Amino acid sequence: MKIRGFVVLLFLVAFAFAPAKLNAQGTYSSKLISPKLGQVLHHGQQFRIEWAPTFPNIHLNGSEMEIWLSLDGGRTFTTWIAFTGVTNRYYDWTVPNMPTNAAVLDIRFGREMPYYPETYSPQPASTFVIR
Repeated sequence: MKIRGFVVLLFLVAFAFAPAKLNAQGTYSSKLISPKLGQVLHHGQQFRIEWAPTFPNIHLNGSEMEIWLSLDGGRTFTTWIAFTGVTNRYYDWTVPNMPTNAAVLDIRFGREMPYYPETYSPQPASTFVIR
C-alpha cells in the first residue's frame, strides 16, 4: 500500500510541475514581413511570402512549419499552401484564383517526436487582397 501511495504522489507532483516546464520552453510566434497590410496580389502571380519566426526553447530537429490561407479575414483557414522547414524564412507562392478582400496567412509550427503541439500564428494585421 505504501508503494501505491508513493506512485500516486509522484504522479501528482509530476503533473503539478508540467505547466511550469512548458512555460519555461517559451512559445512560438511569427511575424509576417510580406505580404503587407492592404497589398494587392493577382491570381497567377509569383509572390514571395516572408516571415520572421520566434521558436520555443527546444531542439528543432524534426520540426516543421505550414502555411495556411484564410479568405475570410482569419475566421477560418481552409486552404493549405505548403509545408516548409524551420530554417526557411520565405516561400515562393503562386497566388491562387480565389478573389477576396480579406486574405490572411497563418504560419504554423509543430513537431511529432518528441511532441510539440501544432501552434498557430495567424497574421490578421497583414490582411491583403487577392484579385
